[in-house]
Amino acid sequence: MNAASKETLGFKTEVKQLLHLMIHSLYSNKEIFLRELVSNASDACDKLRFEALQNDALLEGGADLKIDIHFDKDARTVTIEDNGIGMTRDDVINHLGTIAKSGTAEFLGKLSGDQKKDSQLIGQFGVGFYSAFIVADNVVVETRRAGEDAANAVRWESAGEGEFSLENIEKAERGTRIVLHLKEGEEEFADSFRLQSLIKKYSDHIAIPVFVQADAEEAAGEEGEEAKAPEAVNQAKAMWTRSKSDLTDEDYTEFYKHISHDWNAPLTWMHNRVEGKLDYTSLLYIPAKAPFDIWNRDASRGLKLYVQRVFIMDDAEQFLPLYLRFVKGVLDSNDLSLNVSREILQQDKQVDSMRSALVKRVLDTLEKTAKNEPEKYQSFWDQFGEVLKEGPAEDFANREKIAGLFRFATTLSEGETENVGLADYVARMREGQKKIYFITGDNHAAVSTSPHLEYFKRKNIEVLLLTDRVDEWMVSHLADFDGKVFQDVTKGELDLDELADDTEKDQQKALEDSHKDLVERIEKALEGEVKSVRVTSRLTDSPACMVVGQYDMGGHLRRMMEAAGQKMPEPEIALEVNPSHPLIERLDQEQDEERFVDLARLIHAQAQLAEGSQLKQPALYVARLNKLLLDLMK
Repeated sequence: MNAASKETLGFKTEVKQLLHLMIHSLYSNKEIFLRELVSNASDACDKLRFEALQNDALLEGGADLKIDIHFDKDARTVTIEDNGIGMTRDDVINHLGTIAKSGTAEFLGKLSGDQKKDSQLIGQFGVGFYSAFIVADNVVVETRRAGEDAANAVRWESAGEGEFSLENIEKAERGTRIVLHLKEGEEEFADSFRLQSLIKKYSDHIAIPVFVQADAEEAAGEEGEEAKAPEAVNQAKAMWTRSKSDLTDEDYTEFYKHISHDWNAPLTWMHNRVEGKLDYTSLLYIPAKAPFDIWNRDASRGLKLYVQRVFIMDDAEQFLPLYLRFVKGVLDSNDLSLNVSREILQQDKQVDSMRSALVKRVLDTLEKTAKNEPEKYQSFWDQFGEVLKEGPAEDFANREKIAGLFRFATTLSEGETENVGLADYVARMREGQKKIYFITGDNHAAVSTSPHLEYFKRKNIEVLLLTDRVDEWMVSHLADFDGKVFQDVTKGELDLDELADDTEKDQQKALEDSHKDLVERIEKALEGEVKSVRVTSRLTDSPACMVVGQYDMGGHLRRMMEAAGQKMPEPEIALEVNPSHPLIERLDQEQDEERFVDLARLIHAQAQLAEGSQLKQPALYVARLNKLLLDLMK
């Protein structure tokens, strides 16, 4: 041991916070520490097996990979040891445990201070190596990377408070040894039966054999017998290669937790073996909860890729599109090359074929869930609906199938929590209706009371109420569903040919003819503010509303783009007025031209506010309104 190499370093601030929170929040599920440490050991063995494909010297003459678990009741220690890839000094500092990876700042921003809620967030983030401190008050890690000299090993030690120490040591065997010094009261884990039962419960699916030290009496065997050699506790067979009939729901759930570092059970899963032109096995999971970084499109994603049971990479993103980034799982192919790289994957026709099949499988499963288990599907939609809405823009071939999975609140649904599928909407369209009508806005309260809906409510025509940030962009790429085009009710003139009878059309024409002078006066008063003014039958209770051109960007999306710093071209904005409303009738009778201009501008400003826009000169609007109120009080 080289004492001169020993140094003490401090945890980063965010790791300190997470460590403290985790230790004090996971007390009710403390046994997961073993699952996490065995999972890490298994990953280390997988990575060695992969790197040894290119350099078999890394195996150092020992190709049998394994995980050993020892304990000492008297010393109150538990040791988890693997002969996997191991770590260098820099690896230990930079990559020791899931919590130390990127994204901790974003994660901390979501913490509420409510211990119960925050512990659920920890489950989404993954607890990893630092789960050891749930049961231990001191943790020692001794590790040497495969291929390094024995003198290049390192010891890491910490009490899980504010700092850790590092020193160089000698270690003959490659791999990592973790020694947990159990807290007082946690002696139950220094027991063979307890450890074996936890391995069977949480890690039976691990493809690396896990050996647990027997108790002294058990190891000695019957009187006169030689000590028994330890046997693997787990099946040590890749979970996905086993028959579905041999697996339980608990098996699938624990394997999901192993690959995802999520401690919530998955919503559902798909386990399939494909033989024929392509030969591969897939085990895909749909989580029950969205991870904290679901909106970080650059975050690690994808499937664990194996080739002929040999681990290749953790995040093979080529097999699923970005809008399905929430899907977790494993893909094991017999057709890809063992020396496969990300560059090769991007150009491989077999990858394209597998990707198409996997996408279809996920969409089919969601479709089946929506049909047979609507409550479960609603739970999925609440977590991942906005992500799925990216689909039509990214996957043209499946856009109709994806759209069939969408759910929206409508003018006929009970509040914002009752969602309607597009197939249901189309099925109950009124006779002769050719379009799917929708409106976008900041929230349900704003869109459900929009003046633009007044005509549709009067005619009992259902309108989709879209309030997600992605909605208007999504609809622009979807265009139609089941042969019915989408129509934003805030854009363009109302199509009376489709919605009105002959009497209504005649009445509209008469209104336009009889109010030409009023329209001209309002256009003059609002010169430079709007492109045009027209009378409309779209309104019943409101005096006016703003309407953008049929091919212009909607107000909701425009406001979001401008808030993000994007300079947008000026839209073709029209003011539509309701000639039957008392305010418009009063405006039409106004003889004082200055007063007429003030009233016209007040009505225009109200229409802007009703659609969610900000006024360019709010103080001027207040001044005009105050002047009007004072005149009325005289």
